[in-house]
Amino acid sequence: MLAKLTTFALVGIDALPVEVEVDASGGVAKMILVGLPEMAVKESIHRIERALVNLGYDRPRGRTVINLAPADLKKDAGSFDVPIALGMLVATGQLLPDQLKEFATVGELALDGSVRPVKGALSMAMAAAERNIPTLIVPAENAREAAVVEAISVYGVSTLAEAVGILSGQLPAEPVASRIEELFAKLNTYDVDFSDVRGQEFAKRAVVVAASGGHNVLMIGSPGTGKTMLARRLPTILPPLTPTESLETTRIYSALGRLKPDEPLMATRPFRPPHHTISDAGMVGGGTIPSPGEISLAHHGVLFLDELPEFHRRSLEVLRQPLEEGRVTISRALASSTFPASFILVAAMNPCPCGYLGDQRRPCKCNPMQIERYVGRISGPLLDRIDIHIEVPSVPFQELSASADGTSSASMREQVNRARQAQRERFGADSHRLNGRMTSRQLRRHCVLNEEGRNLLKSAMEDLGLSARAHDRILRVARTIADLEGAPHIRSSHLSEAINYRSLDRKLWAR
Repeated sequence: MLAKLTTFALVGIDALPVEVEVDASGGVAKMILVGLPEMAVKESIHRIERALVNLGYDRPRGRTVINLAPADLKKDAGSFDVPIALGMLVATGQLLPDQLKEFATVGELALDGSVRPVKGALSMAMAAAERNIPTLIVPAENAREAAVVEAISVYGVSTLAEAVGILSGQLPAEPVASRIEELFAKLNTYDVDFSDVRGQEFAKRAVVVAASGGHNVLMIGSPGTGKTMLARRLPTILPPLTPTESLETTRIYSALGRLKPDEPLMATRPFRPPHHTISDAGMVGGGTIPSPGEISLAHHGVLFLDELPEFHRRSLEVLRQPLEEGRVTISRALASSTFPASFILVAAMNPCPCGYLGDQRRPCKCNPMQIERYVGRISGPLLDRIDIHIEVPSVPFQELSASADGTSSASMREQVNRARQAQRERFGADSHRLNGRMTSRQLRRHCVLNEEGRNLLKSAMEDLGLSARAHDRILRVARTIADLEGAPHIRSSHLSEAINYRSLDRKLWAR
């Protein structure tokens, strides 16, 4: 008897449909698996056979051919175990073919017949909804994650026997409820707040501007001035994730198996602080079968690069295109995958190798050549893509010991929300574009300067030696500052503040 059923293969963060065909016939007992299976799939035959026997089912006795179509798509995961096992049960007459028509299944089997979780269950549920497959059976540990997709019914199973019972109608079961609103209400909280940061009001102002317009930030200061504290609290003033943004981010973590057991849906903006020893593949993604890197894990959130000059130069240079386009494409000879990577870059560094250049309490021990080599590890093209450069000075004792809290995340978030509302009105309610991502055409339309503003920007370009890209980024930041004040046009004061955010790097890199 020939059995056919639907499952999915995970390629990058996308789930592609795979048809499992099982044909059992007489003759010498032999199991043949075709359809470009990798080693993880080839080995599944032994797991499936023992699981069927240990659960009391009959396994095929004769020649059995298993085909995974399409034949030109590599299959490399244990998620094909359950659909192959169900196909064997149909091929041997222990299940009826009609019982599989409205179902898609995924899952890895243990030798005792229990079902283990798989990666990418959310992407598979989304793919099932796109193809109008009404019901999906997944491992019990993936059920809440897949149930986020409300267009399909999701059943979680702990054993192969439960899957057989649901398919045959002998086991009464209810689909897993999504409860998206309940998840957002429970999970959308942060453990940190800007009120913990004493002083640094100038740096907080720059962080508000960055969050409002989606601008990248570079913080320069001596060790212990609060750069990391500021960066870690940036997500707390960003608007809550929308359902669409949450799904886009969650499916990346799902595809890599990074979702927490009690968090089937990302409700807070991600904060990713990779170590400076990371490779370029770890940063942007890679592998024989391309998989996402840190910049995709930071999608709709914050990527924090502490000790920026200590990163390998290649790992930093590969950021240039994603910072411009909001996505990254990984190409291989046989496959090419595009991953979303829209994030706010926050970088931090010391002003010199010893860390105390310009510090009034401790002398710098570095000579000019050492300082030049240190700051020269960061290229000009990368700096041009960072909109805001700020100095984070040491905090005086009086501010550190003050009993009053600093500016809170709630008050800063109110400012950000007002500026974001102005951008929604400018670019359209359905658009996710921010000032930091304005195109050249939008820049000319929404960042018109008066005569005083043009003269001020011209002087800054000539005095600081700024590039054309830096010119555009100054205008974008100035537009955001104007939005924070509710101003319809960019004034000279807005432009002056935006220029001040670009001058610090020239003090260092012009040495």
